[in-house]
Amino acid sequence: MYLPVFIGILCGILVFLVYASAAIRSGVYLKAVCRLKTDEKVVALTFDDGPDSITTPKILDILSGYGIPALFFCTGHKMEGQEHLLQRMVDEGHGLGNHTYAHSALFPLLPLAKMKKDMQKCEERIQHFTHCRPFFRPPFGVTNPTVAKAAAQLGYRTMGWNVRSFDTVKKNYRDVAKRINKKLQPGNIILLHDTTPAMPELLTDIINYARQQGYRFVRADKYGGGTT
Repeated sequence: MYLPVFIGILCGILVFLVYASAAIRSGVYLKAVCRLKTDEKVVALTFDDGPDSITTPKILDILSGYGIPALFFCTGHKMEGQEHLLQRMVDEGHGLGNHTYAHSALFPLLPLAKMKKDMQKCEERIQHFTHCRPFFRPPFGVTNPTVAKAAAQLGYRTMGWNVRSFDTVKKNYRDVAKRINKKLQPGNIILLHDTTPAMPELLTDIINYARQQGYRFVRADKYGGGTT
């Protein structure tokens, strides 16, 4: 009689724990900035997992042509040998964020000391180009008590997103653009990846659609209207 109830409760707890860890917007373990607090028609572009020697320069060309700033959450080991790209990002008004050094799927399972060391190793490379304390974004947006403790002890503010593009999953960039454009609303922080080969086409579509709707693009970590 009680077994189904117990199983139901247990399943509910497991679902909640998965949601709490996998959805950075949940704020269960770690409070993260996931949208801009505004009613203005502004949105912010963020890029994860780069820099990429082929795609990132194309992204920078597009952003430069439109006069749009963005925030790049860089992976530490990919920064090596790409100093010219990182310097270009900073020179052109973009921000650099900490996306860990190794970007390992096992990052949330690391002991606290190793987790902090990985985060600090990435920041050391960022500090070669900007002395501003970078925002932190955990790999895949996965959080848990250890990730929260590491971020707190290192004094990081954490940034998530409220529009996930799934640009690394979907094959047709038009489908991705349609998904993002459909969710267009004031304060969006959009998650993109500068490792996606079709990003130049996707990015152009997103920008043109948003501007047609009267929106402008701001840098998520510099927006004066506040964040939430």
